[in-house]
Amino acid sequence: MNELIFLDTETTGNVIGTDRLCQVSYAAGDTIRTEYFKPPLPVSVKSSSITHITNKMLADKPPFSGSAMAKELAAILKKGILVAHNAKFDISMLEAEKISVPRFICTLRMARYLDRDDKIPEYGLQFLRYFLDLDIPKHTHAHDAEGDVIVLRALFGRLLAKMAEETGSEKTAIETMVEISKNPVILRRLNFGKYKDKSFEDVLAADRQYLEWLLRTKVEGKDNDEDLVYTLKHHLGR
Repeated sequence: MNELIFLDTETTGNVIGTDRLCQVSYAAGDTIRTEYFKPPLPVSVKSSSITHITNKMLADKPPFSGSAMAKELAAILKKGILVAHNAKFDISMLEAEKISVPRFICTLRMARYLDRDDKIPEYGLQFLRYFLDLDIPKHTHAHDAEGDVIVLRALFGRLLAKMAEETGSEKTAIETMVEISKNPVILRRLNFGKYKDKSFEDVLAADRQYLEWLLRTKVEGKDNDEDLVYTLKHHLGR
């Protein structure tokens, strides 16, 4: 079985193609490695307000490119499977550093896929931590790469167990999760805005213009939620 690499990045902002990583944490086997790096552009105030990582903290840190961690990740990801929450974002940050990710599992996409009864109102990593009552050490901090990796690993374990019930084995479940993670999934309802908790079908029937506006906003704003954009296009016949 391919090695699983649980990874989270903290970044200068959330714009794919522009922002860069400044903290990386990953777990492979029983080991968790976490390091700070000086990015090629400043950390935004918005990002600092969430992660509490400041430019002063990074001033004397080395760049990620050429670091020992970069070389290690590049090597293990060639044969392993990356596990990340909203994997597209973390993968984009690694690719900006010339690290390719051939295979991955997105726990955000899997949580949405497996929630067929629409019991989960939100799918953010920390929300799932508490909604699913995951067994997490009390000292684990949110919005810190290492803390997020700990939660990520626990979430993956819960999702893997559920998928294994359907496929018959963990090995088959992992391969299935890799395949599902490759493509967007159809969301069943909105979890924000004026139509929060309404199904996309109901909103389409009542207010098609709202979905048209939402799609335009997401596309123009380069929103990185592929599932949402895909769902909007699906219902609008695009």
